[in-house]
Amino acid sequence: MHEMAIAASLVEHVLEVAQQNGAARVSAIELEIGALQLVVPEALELAFQAVTQGTLAEGATLKVTEIKAVAECRLCSTRFEAKIDDYLCPQCRQADVRLVAGNDILLKSITCEVQQSGHEKD
Repeated sequence: MHEMAIAASLVEHVLEVAQQNGAARVSAIELEIGALQLVVPEALELAFQAVTQGTLAEGATLKVTEIKAVAECRLCSTRFEAKIDDYLCPQCRQADVRLVAGNDILLKSITCEVQQSGHEKD
């Protein structure tokens, strides 16, 4: 289950950013995941909940947007949605393609609550 590794790495990075910015709490995280990562959203959510327990990110919402896989034919420059089992160019039917989108994991935003300096929270 690589969702646990993704969640652990994500939370590690998010907590680092939150601490660098003096956050009291992380309330939301927005993530884009390429379709070729084969992430099961429900498994990622469960892993995220597990690794955030006892951290500044506990209870944060995780919004995941899947990015379609896009390939480009090196021969005719046609761009098309790539499928895991089908990388043939629909225009010229050649398999000489390069992936241009859909294999990345991108942290889009982190929403934090920052404690105001000089004020104490109860």
